[in-house]
Amino acid sequence: MPLPEVLMSAKVKHAFAEQGTLAKQIPGFKPRAAQLEMAQAVAESISANGVLVVEAGTGTGKTYAYLVPALLSGKKVILSTGTKNLQEQLYFRDLPTVLQALALPVKTALLKGRSNYLCLFRLEQHYQHIPSADPELINDLSLIKKWAAETQSGDIGELSYIAEDSRALPYVTSTTDNCLGKDCPVYEDCHLLKARKEAQAADLVVVNHHLFFADLALKDTGFGELLPDMEVVIFDEAHQIPDIASDYFGEHFSSRVLLDLCKDLEQIGKTELKDLIQLSKAADKLSSLTRDWRLQFAADPARGNWRQAYQQTSMQTAVIRINDALEMLYQIVKSSLGRCQALDNCYERLAQLKSQLPKLLQTEQSGVSLWFETSRLHVTLHLTPLSIADKFQKLVFAAERSWIFTSATLSVDEGFAHYQQQMGLNGARTLLLESPFDYAQQALLCVPRFLPEPHEPAMAHALLSLAVQLIQANNGRCFFLFTSHRMLQWMAGALPEQIRQPVLVQGSTGKRLLLEQFVQLENAVLLGTGSFWEGVDVRGDTLSCVIIDKLPFASPDDPLLQARSEDCTMRGKDPFAEVQLPQAVITLKQGVGRLIRDVSDRGVLVICDNRLVTKPYGATFLKSLPPMRRSRDLAEACQFLHAMQQDK
Repeated sequence: MPLPEVLMSAKVKHAFAEQGTLAKQIPGFKPRAAQLEMAQAVAESISANGVLVVEAGTGTGKTYAYLVPALLSGKKVILSTGTKNLQEQLYFRDLPTVLQALALPVKTALLKGRSNYLCLFRLEQHYQHIPSADPELINDLSLIKKWAAETQSGDIGELSYIAEDSRALPYVTSTTDNCLGKDCPVYEDCHLLKARKEAQAADLVVVNHHLFFADLALKDTGFGELLPDMEVVIFDEAHQIPDIASDYFGEHFSSRVLLDLCKDLEQIGKTELKDLIQLSKAADKLSSLTRDWRLQFAADPARGNWRQAYQQTSMQTAVIRINDALEMLYQIVKSSLGRCQALDNCYERLAQLKSQLPKLLQTEQSGVSLWFETSRLHVTLHLTPLSIADKFQKLVFAAERSWIFTSATLSVDEGFAHYQQQMGLNGARTLLLESPFDYAQQALLCVPRFLPEPHEPAMAHALLSLAVQLIQANNGRCFFLFTSHRMLQWMAGALPEQIRQPVLVQGSTGKRLLLEQFVQLENAVLLGTGSFWEGVDVRGDTLSCVIIDKLPFASPDDPLLQARSEDCTMRGKDPFAEVQLPQAVITLKQGVGRLIRDVSDRGVLVICDNRLVTKPYGATFLKSLPPMRRSRDLAEACQFLHAMQQDK
């Protein structure tokens, strides 16, 4: 039963008071003015079915600030966060702590995407016909088979003794394409189905953004049933939503999906329909043409403009051959419908692929970006809308429901205009809460003088020399964040020869293991890009220096950025000011946020890009960063770090 607004406001205030509920029940809890202000704003938005956009600086305590009013409200809540790791942290650590403190009988559920749950049917199917003589694959399948008899949840995350990228996992999990749904012989025992039923019965469900938008866009059996019952939607790490939502509101055509389908059809041809000889042959031919298509692209993984790539005659020929082979396979499968449930399922997947491909070949359409990305083995074509504002606005204002969007990095130049325009949230209430940390005392920002320009060849060696000085002054304890994999790899080759501290490199092992090693070693240097700019929380002396190689402007070759910039120009606006600069500011704020994570943390932030002080737009970056003491003198930064080491 929802609480009246006045009663809810009083309960929220009492929860965060000095002698309140949280202080009495949670060791070390101390009231923070910004946290209470956010909690009251969230409570008001929930009571009024309003829309709230709130930036809560690092250390505000935003998790408790939205959990307390959400739980006290008595309403049904979906809580979505950025990654599976954050999702598990919320569900297994923060949520139980607050629930216990408030002594509320709230039923909660954790829901992940379908690829995180064991598919019993596919396990049996592939365990009986092991698809390869690979001993590692056979061993992993055997371990999974043993675990399958013990698990209650079927959550693949329990398989800690199997590599995250094990080749066995695609054989024992389902996709929306190959799931048999209600026709599955073990439908009633389906782990995914059980997880979704629990979510539907829960008062609060914790999901991640990819799952939220995947199910929303696909009209899958998850949120098609879940969202209508939910009265409150909370997005944590909401700065990620524009890109994720854009992707899911678009269209995709993937060689991986094609090859998976061919693999399943070949399996059916070898087992259930041995008499349908042309099935395996046609699937094998489509598989071969799909692999040939990958050869039309550069060997190294890349992203590019699909409109331009499709102008090549050889590319058009490769795609036409795939289309013809797809049609042939479709007709063969269609002629045998009803003979086998697995084949009927493949027919639906074929029909979907047949309808998707033509959409991605219409290169003259406007309002969208057509782009490709390649991995070592695969190609994916994307059709991405340039703006999600209209679609998202309809979603948010379609029903009586409250929406909360929060992150430590949503504002640019102390305002929310950029985010609100992207998301169609121009009527939303906004709140900007500064971090409670004393940045002027705790941290120093250094932009070293005399550095080459970022694009100049001399920059790599200048970065190396600068990093060596900082690392020696701080005895490691450093994150070195890069805007490109190329520079990261160069530094990974050069830096270990110059220092005695251990160097950990992103990609050498899983992210979680790398972070564990960094903390355990206590004097390591971690080289990272992309995912290490955000969602990483290392507190205390273990991390007291963050070096950023340059301002994180997106690559001008990025096809989505190109398309958004062209669209901006056509509307008579400045694409740099409207698109590139705000995106770079938010990314830099995420990287900077790795340094100070607690009231007792101290450290140095070094941004190796003179444009921060020589270009007019540098002021926009600086205005958006925490108020640290500033210096242009690298020796002063080293002295700050050295003094910190002496103080221990």
